[in-house]
Amino acid sequence: MIATELAPAYRDSCGVTTANRVAAADHCQVATTEQSEVAASEYLEVAGDADDPAGTAQAEHWLDKDRIACNMADVNKLANMLRCCTMCPRRCRVNRKAGETGYCGIGAEAKVASTGAHFGEESVLVGDGGSGAIFFAGCNLHCIYCQNYDISQQAHGRDVSMEELADMMLRLAADGVCNVNLVTPSHVAARIAQALVIARGRGLTLPIVYNTGGYDTVETLQTLEGLIDIYMPDMKYADGIVAADLSDARDYPQVNQTAVREMHRQVGDLTIENGLATRGLMVRHLVLPNRLSQATAIIDFLADNISAHTALNVMGQYRPCYQAVRCPAIMRRPHSEEIEEATAYATKKGLRLL
Repeated sequence: MIATELAPAYRDSCGVTTANRVAAADHCQVATTEQSEVAASEYLEVAGDADDPAGTAQAEHWLDKDRIACNMADVNKLANMLRCCTMCPRRCRVNRKAGETGYCGIGAEAKVASTGAHFGEESVLVGDGGSGAIFFAGCNLHCIYCQNYDISQQAHGRDVSMEELADMMLRLAADGVCNVNLVTPSHVAARIAQALVIARGRGLTLPIVYNTGGYDTVETLQTLEGLIDIYMPDMKYADGIVAADLSDARDYPQVNQTAVREMHRQVGDLTIENGLATRGLMVRHLVLPNRLSQATAIIDFLADNISAHTALNVMGQYRPCYQAVRCPAIMRRPHSEEIEEATAYATKKGLRLL
């Protein structure tokens, strides 16, 4: 196994030393109640526009109508996590509002690499207009085979405010996309929640897709309840040693399964209307060579613990790239029989293959 070799290098690269963690924890302990309570009115001000009272009224109307679904206290709670970041399972406890960065390498604002209509997603997300993808830079996983490493690991992109992010969502909607697809959102969930309040207040009605690597905390997901229509997590691994070797996340299987349970609790099984997904859970599983991803165990979990009707995309497009050479076992594409084995087992268990 290569966990011992890789993990220290990845921990060092994140720039969070033990001393920094202790200092950050002390900072969190002295945070005042006043700091942790942000008035909803502050967000209502940005949810509209200083020169557009009608926009603010729209936001207030939306929030009143769906107060149970979108509790402003939850949005505020996420925003306050930036002062002592526990937004993802890394729980770096750095003060991103003060310019500190943790494992993901991203500060207080979301960093966007690109946006646009994307036609490479599942057909139920694409339709005629494409999926309105917003690719966020940075990531809370360090997958050594990441195909988008320039975005996830090198964090290429530009910082955007919550207002700019809301504008991006609205422009995508105006371009005729079928949904807003938030790609790698876990580490910037706070700014996403604020931007969604703004965009909804200005008339955004498209389904929101939370396209995540699956390394999410229940606490963060619970604060997003009512804002997200479609959860689309990866389920990468069923074995912690493999997860440590390949993504520097030994606890990934447990964290991932707990997160998927919460996602399904919120949105249920996938609903498709006129060929397009409108709400629900859809899971992705990338088949790795030598059965390292343990597809059968993941399929068993979904069928036995989530729903026999879970929508699943068994993906066979893995190819070695980035730093995959560190692990000889993944230095080839999966064989067709490895992919077919996973697909056949999912069918046997009754899952809805996408």
